[in-house]
Amino acid sequence: MHYLHIVLRYSALSPPIAMMAYFVIQKISNRKESRFMLEILRRIVQDVGAAPDLSSALAITVNRIRAAMKVAACTVYLADEDNRSHVLMATAGLNPQAVGRVRLGHHQGLVGLVAERQEPLNVADAPRHPRFHPVCEVCEEGYHAFLGVPLIQYRRVLGVLVVQDSAVRQFDSEEVDFLVTIAAQLASILNHAILSGATQELLNPLNTHTRALQGVAGAPGVAMGAVTIPHLLADLDDVPDRLSQEVASEEAAFHAAIAAVEQELREASDRLAPLLPPTEQALFTVYRMMLSSDSLIEDTLGGIRAGRWAPTAWRDAVLARVRLLEQAEDSYLSTRAEDIRDLGRRVLQHLRAGPDQHPHPAAGRCVLVAEDMSVAHLAAVPPEQLAGIVCLRGSALSHVALLARAMGIPAVMGLGDRPLGRFEGSDIIVDGYHGRVYVNPDPATRAEYRQLMDTEAALTVGLGKLRDLPAETQDGYHIPLYAKAGLLTDIAAARDSGAEGIGLYRTEFAYMVRESFPSEDEQYQIYRRMLAAFAPQPVVMRTLDIGGDKTLPYFTIEENNPFLGWRGMRFTLDHPEIFVTQLRAMLRANVELDNLRILFPMITTVEELDEALRLLARADQELREEGWPVTRPPVGVMIEVPSAAWQTGQLARRADFLSVGTNDLTQYTLAVDRDNARVAGLYDNLHPAVLKTVAYIIENGHRSGRPVNLCGEMAADPGAAVLLLGMGVDSLSASATSVPRVKWAIRSFSHAEARELARQALELETARAVRQLLNDALRRAGLGEIVHESA
Repeated sequence: MHYLHIVLRYSALSPPIAMMAYFVIQKISNRKESRFMLEILRRIVQDVGAAPDLSSALAITVNRIRAAMKVAACTVYLADEDNRSHVLMATAGLNPQAVGRVRLGHHQGLVGLVAERQEPLNVADAPRHPRFHPVCEVCEEGYHAFLGVPLIQYRRVLGVLVVQDSAVRQFDSEEVDFLVTIAAQLASILNHAILSGATQELLNPLNTHTRALQGVAGAPGVAMGAVTIPHLLADLDDVPDRLSQEVASEEAAFHAAIAAVEQELREASDRLAPLLPPTEQALFTVYRMMLSSDSLIEDTLGGIRAGRWAPTAWRDAVLARVRLLEQAEDSYLSTRAEDIRDLGRRVLQHLRAGPDQHPHPAAGRCVLVAEDMSVAHLAAVPPEQLAGIVCLRGSALSHVALLARAMGIPAVMGLGDRPLGRFEGSDIIVDGYHGRVYVNPDPATRAEYRQLMDTEAALTVGLGKLRDLPAETQDGYHIPLYAKAGLLTDIAAARDSGAEGIGLYRTEFAYMVRESFPSEDEQYQIYRRMLAAFAPQPVVMRTLDIGGDKTLPYFTIEENNPFLGWRGMRFTLDHPEIFVTQLRAMLRANVELDNLRILFPMITTVEELDEALRLLARADQELREEGWPVTRPPVGVMIEVPSAAWQTGQLARRADFLSVGTNDLTQYTLAVDRDNARVAGLYDNLHPAVLKTVAYIIENGHRSGRPVNLCGEMAADPGAAVLLLGMGVDSLSASATSVPRVKWAIRSFSHAEARELARQALELETARAVRQLLNDALRRAGLGEIVHESA
């Protein structure tokens, strides 16, 4: 077998670490006398990977390594949560009573030196090394040779793996290579254990401090509640083959189960009707149509009449359709297969549990936790009980996150590969501001977030008094403050926030919740309602922006790197029939209202803008020829990639206004995927490079006589909003929930103070320093309690 395949097959290594281990293994394998070590390595990796828990994995590791390398001792030290010390957590050869009790300071001893250098340390006579730190509890007297290897995953030192021997000698390169490879495997296991919370329990069994699980912020807010795992329904694949001669009773049970699920879907649709637009409500009709399919019902009844148990007959009928759809190489059909499987589980739950035993969420506030989540999952919980949402997968722009924001429900997405069972039966805190989750929080954490929720509630009441006041500095400088929207349900929230219009209406949401591309008339109805709701205040409508992490279920785009691929204007310019249809709908909707502003997303070249403007002129001309009294609205360019930023002047001369999308601009400037929890700490829109780019865009936009709006999440941060005001931005667009806080911040400073804050910030070298500057300024203004540090 190819050696890289061995590494990947028997480990959970990330590709970079797997590649490193591959080269080490290949180096070992090239020496004939050492090939037996490869087999030992494979066995260790297998045994460790099959261990039932972290303690067992560590014990297996140290014992197998000690035997394989024929050394006196093998020990694993793990870094504690605060990375202040290394705790002896497993040993073969040292005093077993020291496990969990011996702690070495972060920079203490040879173990600390390995962690500092982040490279192997091979010492012939450890007691003579100047950094040697004797610990009497471990009983290592008489040990001289020392080899320590750091356990590193994603640039973080998780611990140190050590072997010791009684002889005074240096370990040879073969032994070093072997231990490095084992360390790579162990680091991957430890990283998974950290994500699942297992290391917290192991390192601090008596510690009551609750560690946060980090994900991606999906919808703002804080929620507490009991975990409900909605998809722990009966598994179709677990249904046993069973015969039954009671045909009549099996048929009756089956019809009762179908009727019960139909009733659940109908009730769920009615409950969510006030919260969802018509396109979303239509999904429940689709579900009921699939459930009442004649062929599905008849196939199940045929199986029952052939002598099979109702659950078995239903399983066969459902899975036959699932397999058929899954075989089709089409993502839309695959999605329908999962819908049918989900409905199958719901019916099966009634068949196996009985009509009076179907589980419902417990009374009280609950938090839905799932790997993936559907509208049906949300609908299963009454709105007054649903406190929050946690998704192990998905991004801040996934369907569920968008719905959560529309419904005002805090959500955390992309929590990662964690054992779902660990959440069951737990209390949970959802921090939708920072993308954090606390499972079974300790009293101190619970009290802290309870106080935050009370403060938020009181603050919301206080901020309501600002609703009809302008976003105006203390010295009378006014900056228009707009809201962002994506669904028709956002209209009420935007109005109540006191926004002066819509600075970004994301039209792709209407595409994402449908079964096919919407027609011109369907789009016209949606756009007309949005424009009429805010007339004469402006509504900036961004044309279709899909690609990256925003996909359509009925239009497959498969790319290795979607964020650098076929997205935004690249897609719509390649499909003028889709683009012109949308432009026609927008222009028609604007008739006699005249508050439309059109915004083109993801422009990277002046040629793209020229082509988009040509197609807009074509749509305008077509409608005029058809008798529509349309007028050409102001047209803007979204600046969200570096190439557009550095051609701001040329783009501004062709457009009527500019709009800076700081979410993507930050992502592309820093080369960080903003929805990847592994690198979330590197994504920061206060990075000096981002601030300098934004300042350049504003300066060159004004030089060309064009106003510059900013519509990214940066505009929702009160401190960043004041900074942007000082940099000269002409208007800000934030989420409706953030508008009152941003307005409060703007009204707490003078324009001169904001300009001075911007001057100081642009001279700083790190995002941390910028954030400290802003937080200090907000605290001096009495706004410290509304600052949310960037995740």
